[in-house]
Amino acid sequence: MEVITTHLNADFDAMGAMIAAKKLYPEALLVFPGSQERTLREYFIKSTVYIYGFKRLRDIDMEKVTRLILVDTRQASRIGKFVDILTKPGMEVHVYDHHPDAEDDVKADFSVVKNVGSTVTLFTGLFRERGIKVSAEEATIMSLGVFEDTGSFTFSSTTAEDFEAAAFLLRCGANLNVVSDMVTRELTAEQVTLLNELILSAKKYNFNGVEVCLTSVSVDRYVGDFAVLVHKLRDIESLEVVFALARMDDRVYLVARSRLPEVNVAAIASVFGGGGHATAASASIRDLTLVQTEEKLMETLRSHILPYPAAENLMSSPPIFTEPGVEVGEAHLTMVRYNINAMPVLDKGVLVGLITRQVLEKALFHGLTRQTVAEFMNTDVASVSPQAGLVDIQTYLVELHQRILPVVEDGKLLGVITRRDLLDLMLSDHSQDVLRSEDPSVAFWSKRKNIRSVLAEQLPGTMIQMLKELGLLAESMGFRAYAVGGFVRDLLLRGPNFDLDIVVEGNAIEFALAYADKYKVKAKLHKKFGTAMLIFGNARTVDVASARFEYYQHPAALPIVEFSSLKMDLYRRDFTINTLAVALNPDEFGQLIDFFSGQRDIKEKIVRVLHNLSFIEDPTRIMRAIRFEQRFGFRIGKQTASLIRYAVRMGLIQKLGGRRLFHEIRLILEEDDPLPALRRMAEFGVMPALSSQIKFDRKMEELFASLREVISWYRLSFLDEPLERWQVYLLGLFSNLEPPEIVKAAGRLLLPENQLERLLWTMENSGRLLKVFFPDLGSRKPSEVYRALLPFRPEELLFLMGKAQREETRKAVSHYFHRYRNTQIELRGKDLKAMGIPPGPIYRRMLDDLMDARIDKQVQGRHEEINFLLSRWPEFFSEVARADERFFANL
Repeated sequence: MEVITTHLNADFDAMGAMIAAKKLYPEALLVFPGSQERTLREYFIKSTVYIYGFKRLRDIDMEKVTRLILVDTRQASRIGKFVDILTKPGMEVHVYDHHPDAEDDVKADFSVVKNVGSTVTLFTGLFRERGIKVSAEEATIMSLGVFEDTGSFTFSSTTAEDFEAAAFLLRCGANLNVVSDMVTRELTAEQVTLLNELILSAKKYNFNGVEVCLTSVSVDRYVGDFAVLVHKLRDIESLEVVFALARMDDRVYLVARSRLPEVNVAAIASVFGGGGHATAASASIRDLTLVQTEEKLMETLRSHILPYPAAENLMSSPPIFTEPGVEVGEAHLTMVRYNINAMPVLDKGVLVGLITRQVLEKALFHGLTRQTVAEFMNTDVASVSPQAGLVDIQTYLVELHQRILPVVEDGKLLGVITRRDLLDLMLSDHSQDVLRSEDPSVAFWSKRKNIRSVLAEQLPGTMIQMLKELGLLAESMGFRAYAVGGFVRDLLLRGPNFDLDIVVEGNAIEFALAYADKYKVKAKLHKKFGTAMLIFGNARTVDVASARFEYYQHPAALPIVEFSSLKMDLYRRDFTINTLAVALNPDEFGQLIDFFSGQRDIKEKIVRVLHNLSFIEDPTRIMRAIRFEQRFGFRIGKQTASLIRYAVRMGLIQKLGGRRLFHEIRLILEEDDPLPALRRMAEFGVMPALSSQIKFDRKMEELFASLREVISWYRLSFLDEPLERWQVYLLGLFSNLEPPEIVKAAGRLLLPENQLERLLWTMENSGRLLKVFFPDLGSRKPSEVYRALLPFRPEELLFLMGKAQREETRKAVSHYFHRYRNTQIELRGKDLKAMGIPPGPIYRRMLDDLMDARIDKQVQGRHEEINFLLSRWPEFFSEVARADERFFANL
């Protein structure tokens, strides 16, 4: 006897798969192992499905069964009494299932198992391959299974094959009216009441950083379509994970839905004798009360929700390593350079041992600098595969005290996991649990999350398209591409920033050239540093770099660059808020990657460095920390502030090259309001590195407030005219210094000689005007004001306005900008030549006199200018020329 059966509490997919299996096993009997869902029972009553000859379980002689065909399940715990015959001698078991593996899966002689949305989909594929015909009635029943198990093709488990299955069944005559009636029926009043109770009783819990909604209800009698109600609850409340319990009649029903890979609801449902998919599962529980079920579910969630990454996600790659023949001194220098405490030893690419810094330092202490690593390395080394879980990693790093854990696949070293990696992971997750338990308003920030919606909200469509193009190209080249740094930071801060930096795990030069060729843009290459710049027609540029690691040979030195992985690339950056990355490859597009808790620090508005030597290696980060703190309204973390003060006390700012110092000072002066940052620099003791004479007293603060005011006025008045704002503020910064001190400060910044001369000229002449010229402004003609201000550049004039104490002085400079600066006379040198005046210095004097007359409103128009010249310089015109009105009329 052959029997086709399915799981307990059978649904439409189970029944559809049974009827489909009958097409392959025409002599087999159709037998449900137990109860069916209410909607399925109602369909039995209304339809002609009875013609397929379903048999009752009690009518089957189990001893006569020789072949058992299981559909829509392969779990022994879900097939009722049929489990008793699985081990019967000579029993043949065939399996057709679309569910993931489970611990109690039966051992099958033949199986067809595939990750698709429904089991019916498996059979339709077989039907198409073998040319098996399906009647309209059969197609309708099978369609019910496909539509139900895919949520009408909305569940995340839906695949392309499910759509193809539906299309096949529709061509076979499936009646979609019947499908619609059974799958998308209106809720009854009783179901609406139950859904409302589910919503009211819903509570959210945090398990290892994952938010889970739990809800439970109790009713006296069975209410159908409980799974439909849970699905509606999930959609109404926008839940990622939901577990719903309902006590009905003599049992408790569990229905679970999950959108997160960290929560496999099928595995959790299996603890209660149920099953399903990782995203949708259920169970029927007889031997526990609702309270007991809730308690057991809480315990199960705590033990099953472990969103820790596999070794390949946790490791640092590519690994830093040494070789057996390398001398102790050189190996120790490598560890110091990369700030590591242990590294693997490779012999021709094969892992042969580990060496630690402590061992090398002891060897150095004993004068064994020229001995080789092979003599001191530890050869008893454990390694793990890329798929190894947290338990294995903990075992080697914690219990067996191995300093680093190599990750090896097919004999090749892929990366290493350090104790620090493990500690960061565990402390990060633990701290978030504490935060959630103490303050529900604090959001959990995972190391990865999708921010596609943020990209769509913040970026223009053309830029999103460009990001996708970059990701697609990287995928085709076998690279990984990421948007990184300030661009990502400002996305989360909801601030506009279209300065895009791309990091490629691969060859950035090759990548940039390929993009430029494919999309017809220009590429500027910097082969020495492995970087490139893409230049678009709209003047937009995109910087592209290979993932790289930097180390410093001594404090305040320029970094030495080597290629590395994304994680190592981000680790070299200045602050945690700048270590965020967004994946661009198609399979991960929009995934935010956060190795160093940058999201948390953005939320808490804190500027933190990544390691304690950060400011010692690069003191310019001190100015950047201050700049970011003031720009975003953040605060420098307590430990980071202490590290700044320590670096300042060591005098590291003074060791900086002038150009690097000037670059950071200029960036601060280009801020909208640099005063708070400059004040903070003074508080940290940074300002003496520029000049010990710069004092941030009340007078200086008033000057900067005034400078900011006049700069804002200029930008509003002359929108199209460029302005170097930093030059105005630099003049303000040096305004109280004596000329020798200005020379000294300018030399510290390596300002060019012409800039220094201009600084000194501006200080001298602006001071003279303020002290001598403007106090007597009432007796000055407009042309005199014009001549006094003409030699000054716009930035210098704004400094003059900010420095001025008198409102009349400011108005005079304002009039110069608005009225006098762009005044033009009509006569030119060629006109003077046409008048018979010999060329020479007199031309300049005449034209200047004309300009003064024009500004003083003594002349207006070409004719009056000519008359003015005739009266002002009569000796240059002959009597004949003066008398010949036609001569001047033709000029």
